[in-house]
Amino acid sequence: MTHKLDTDDFFIHRVQFHAARLRLSFFLVEPCWIESFSQKFAQGEVWTKVLLNMHSEHHNPADPFSRLIAMAASRKTQIIDPPETALAAFDKARFHPRILGTGVRAPFTVIVPKAAAGSFRLTDEQKQALGSPFVIKPSLGYGRKGVVIDATSEADLAKSTAEWPDSDYLLQRRMVPRMIADWPAYFRVYFAFGTVWRNWWNCFTDRSRPVTAEESSALGLEALESIARKLADVSGMRFFSTEILLNEEGEFVVIDYINDQCHMLSQSANPQIGVPDAVVEGIAQRLVEGAAELAKSG
Repeated sequence: MTHKLDTDDFFIHRVQFHAARLRLSFFLVEPCWIESFSQKFAQGEVWTKVLLNMHSEHHNPADPFSRLIAMAASRKTQIIDPPETALAAFDKARFHPRILGTGVRAPFTVIVPKAAAGSFRLTDEQKQALGSPFVIKPSLGYGRKGVVIDATSEADLAKSTAEWPDSDYLLQRRMVPRMIADWPAYFRVYFAFGTVWRNWWNCFTDRSRPVTAEESSALGLEALESIARKLADVSGMRFFSTEILLNEEGEFVVIDYINDQCHMLSQSANPQIGVPDAVVEGIAQRLVEGAAELAKSG
C-alpha cells in the first residue's frame, strides 16, 4: 500500500491486521521507502500481486508514487484502482458527461478547457443557468485548492488558475443543502468492493457521523447507496467516495463525483475532520478482502 497523506496509524494497523488474518504479506510504501522500493521493483527483486494506491498525484506523472503506479500497471500488478480507470473517473471534466443520462443528478455545469481559461466568456444563457454566485473547480483538483465558491463572473477563473494551473475547469451552479435539525443534508458516501458506507458530513464544520437505519428509513436515504452504485458502474472504480446533498426540492445532487485515494484519517485521531472509526475499520477490512480476491484471480 502506498501511503503519504490523509491517514493515520488506525487505518494502517487495521489493514495490517486484516492482511495478517488472511495470511497475506503486507508492505507499506512510505515516502522514505518509495525510491528504494521502486528501484527493487524495477529490477525484479520485489514483486506485488496487488497494490492499494492511497497516494499518487494524478496531475503529475513525475511524482515518484505516480511513477510506481504506472510501472506496476505495466507489469500486470492488480491496482486498486488501475491508473487509467482512476484518472478517467477523478478528472471531473471528463467524468461529468459520462453521468449525464444515468439518472444521477449533478449541478448545471460549464466545462472550460485549460487553453480557453484566459479568454473564456459565458453566454447569457449560461449565466442565467449558473446563477450568482457560482462555483469554480479545477478538473484535477482536490483538497479545495483552486476552488472558488463565490464566483460572480468568468473573471473569477483567474483565482482558480492561480492556485491550480494547467487544468480544465468546471463552472457549476452553487447548490445549497436542506437543513435537517442542526445538520446540513450533505453526505459523504464510501464504496469499496461492492460495500457502501453512508455518512452525514457537515460541509461547514467537516464533522461526520454514520447514517442510522432510522434516519435512512425516515428520510429516504437509501437513495445514497443506489447513487454510489451507479457511479461505481459508470466509472469501474473499486474504491472511492462521493459527496451528495439533498436540496430543498427533495432531490439528491452529486456535488463531487469521484474522490480517489480517499481521506482515511480516523475520528479518534482527529474528532474535527476524521472519518468515523467504525467506517475506517469496515473499509480497511473490505479493501484487504478485495485485495485477496484480486490476488487469487490473478
